[in-house]
Amino acid sequence: MVSVLVKNDNFIFEIIGLHKIWAMESKIIVPKTSIIRAHQESEDFTFWKGFRMPGTEIPGLIAAGTFYKKGRNFWDVMNKKNAVVVELKDHYFKKLIIEVQNPEEILHLLNTK
Repeated sequence: MVSVLVKNDNFIFEIIGLHKIWAMESKIIVPKTSIIRAHQESEDFTFWKGFRMPGTEIPGLIAAGTFYKKGRNFWDVMNKKNAVVVELKDHYFKKLIIEVQNPEEILHLLNTK
């Protein structure tokens, strides 16, 4: 799971608990200007997430870490119902596919920067 904080002109995506170990990341800082849009669409939650490097994947249970599929993407998802997709520009990652506590609130926060 990931928490999203706003600090100055950045969004801080902080990975929570054991997910830090599985994802091999503790936080990702993204300037507000790098966010194209945030959304929840099931087509992004495919079975094959890409080539995993580094990270953890147990199909049907967890995807956490960096995956290469049409660019470098970061995943941290166990429950697809609470997952959001954050599309980025001019950043190390092309997309963040993350599970959050309250998807509607996070989508509103990210899309009204």
